[in-house]
Amino acid sequence: MIRAARLDVALYEEVEADTSLTGQAATVVVIVAVCQALGSALAMVMAGASSGGQLIPGLIFAAIGPLIGWLVWSYTAYWIGTSLLGGTATPGEMLRTLGFAQTPGVLGLLSFLPVVGGLAVFIGGLWALAAGIVAIRQGLDFTTGKAIVTAIVGWLIWMVVLVVLINVFGLGALVVRG
Repeated sequence: MIRAARLDVALYEEVEADTSLTGQAATVVVIVAVCQALGSALAMVMAGASSGGQLIPGLIFAAIGPLIGWLVWSYTAYWIGTSLLGGTATPGEMLRTLGFAQTPGVLGLLSFLPVVGGLAVFIGGLWALAAGIVAIRQGLDFTTGKAIVTAIVGWLIWMVVLVVLINVFGLGALVVRG
């Protein structure tokens, strides 16, 4: 995870090639999800959402969201990169590289801290996007420009999915308040 956070190109090449690392990539995403869920839970409690009616759904969503995001971003990047931009990869390569690229999301643990927490989450998000660009570039074996396009389009699709999920499960109030 340290090498992933450092945007170590060699790591992303290793992860792309080694099919035995899919489980480790999933573990990285789970660690990030747990950190974000804990940070969100603490933020919700501090904001007064102590009842199970708000806290439990918010906690579940905070824990599952990164996992869904990983899958959506990985398969979207795979499709865009291979179908539209001429990259070469398998879905597994995208899952592995983008799984490790989620590492900066551990900063979500700090989301409960006033002022600093929001900044940490923002920085973690930008950092994960930068790691995602490296992961996509290495995973699809193409240029940085194509990786940026793929990452941004894939990220935008994930944001649409996220908004739909928030509305379907009625979590909008938690997002605004939490």
